[in-house]
Amino acid sequence: MNVGVVILVHNAFDRAEQVVRHWSAGGCPVVIHVDKNVKRAAHDDFVKSLADVPNVLFSKRHRCEWGTWGLVAASQSASAMMLAKFPDVRHVFLASGSCLPLRPIKDLQVYLAKRPRTDFIESATTADVPWTQGGLDFERFTLRFPFSWRKHRFLFDRYVEFQRRFKMFRRVPEGIVPHMGSQWWCLTRQTLSAILEDPDRKVYDTYFRRVWIPDESYFQTLVRLYSQSIESRSLTLSKFDYQGKPHIFYDDHLQLLRRSDCFVARKIWPDANRLYDNFLNEEYPLKGAEPNPGKIDRIFSKAVERRTRGRAGLFMQSRLPRPGHENGFTSSPYSVFEGFSELFEDFEPWLARMTGTRVHGHLYAKDGVEFEGRQTTFSGALCDNPKLRDHHAQLFLVNLIWNTRGERQCFQFGPNDSQHVSWDLAKDPNAQISVISGAWAIPLFQSNRNFSDIRADAAELQRLESEHLNALRSPFVKARIRIWTLAEFIETPMEALQTVLDEMGAKNLRRVTEAPKMADLTGFGQFLQNLKNQGMHPYLMGDFPADNVSVNERPTRRKPYLVR
Repeated sequence: MNVGVVILVHNAFDRAEQVVRHWSAGGCPVVIHVDKNVKRAAHDDFVKSLADVPNVLFSKRHRCEWGTWGLVAASQSASAMMLAKFPDVRHVFLASGSCLPLRPIKDLQVYLAKRPRTDFIESATTADVPWTQGGLDFERFTLRFPFSWRKHRFLFDRYVEFQRRFKMFRRVPEGIVPHMGSQWWCLTRQTLSAILEDPDRKVYDTYFRRVWIPDESYFQTLVRLYSQSIESRSLTLSKFDYQGKPHIFYDDHLQLLRRSDCFVARKIWPDANRLYDNFLNEEYPLKGAEPNPGKIDRIFSKAVERRTRGRAGLFMQSRLPRPGHENGFTSSPYSVFEGFSELFEDFEPWLARMTGTRVHGHLYAKDGVEFEGRQTTFSGALCDNPKLRDHHAQLFLVNLIWNTRGERQCFQFGPNDSQHVSWDLAKDPNAQISVISGAWAIPLFQSNRNFSDIRADAAELQRLESEHLNALRSPFVKARIRIWTLAEFIETPMEALQTVLDEMGAKNLRRVTEAPKMADLTGFGQFLQNLKNQGMHPYLMGDFPADNVSVNERPTRRKPYLVR
């Protein structure tokens, strides 16, 4: 018997009994510590249930609570009994009642027999570990923690603040350097006995009694004084989330645990019948493999990321992050066109034909949502009711992109629309925004209305578009943005359209040889001049001559060429 097992138990006694019998059947003596918080009747029943199992002893009981000295005292008492009662034990393996052996006991015995002088315990200085929680790294060794963090959080926090304010720091005992690590270790008899029989043990015990979470630092620190060979790792697979809470393993983790090649895993759900049945009853060959929890670290990292960041563009009912803290505003790229449907009469069907994307009208039109084909409902039960849309305009866009992921969405936008998402579009890296500034004036030019009313609307629309353009030019912008004035765009419309389509990255896209039909802009320059004459300065359109020549018939600017 070269391996003895110390087990700390406080609940799920039926599962603990199964595991103890498994260890004993494998030839390992077991010393059990039962939490003093457990009622006497439950303790006695547990002792009776194991009365027929050889080499199983129960140690002196201590009151155990997370983060307190009781867990260290329990480990000390049980370990001392193990060393005294079983002189043939060479390694002592510390486990809990929720730990489950993953490999044959013989596998562990052979592994440790090949390493008779090696201690397996995670031991690192506070500067070298990333898992300290609550802002207490080295301070856990220089302050006092007489109050329970779980039961008396207010007193715990106030006393920490009090000690910091009045600089009531403790002195670390001479000769030791505080280390931290997992509380689940496997130590040699020589090292463990040296720790328990140290003449300065009383000094160390007094000091660590007021350290925060001493079970993660007591043995991890003192082992550095006596060990001849330390493997700074645990043979027990234990994973923790971003809050420092242990991951619980369920039945669907069976293959994951097998792949880890670890000897023991914690923390196992008591009702994980499939795990207990497979690992405690199945007979499988010895592996002889090195424990490698790194095989499953990638999966745990993904799980933590999914829990903390979520999926891009998905706002779950259990996790609605603060603005700017979400994992991506939308889930996939989309395109926004501003001024194109005003300049071109058949822009939407043309764009759909050229790119094969889903092209909507003005999704944020004030009188209703203009889905493709003017449907009343769209993917994900989105409806065209503007009141429902504007109830949360940002999430309307998020839901639209999420519900249609895998298919690029395009829609129109302009100053006539609801402006609730103006800044959201600008800050979204998935957005590709193409703007023809001043194109909103074309419908006004074509309308048959009183000029005084047109002038008032033009002033308001120009103000709204100017604010929107300021957002698009902000240093906080993350969208891909391209802006033309109306005068710039109509000088070379084919080149501008080709640029837009190239940036969309449409598959199998050829050179643009067919352009959508442009609106008749004959007299548009004079219309702008009339607005100026009425005291309104239309500057967003660019420079249009005040003549009656059709803009569509202007000769395009010829490109320079080289004469040899």
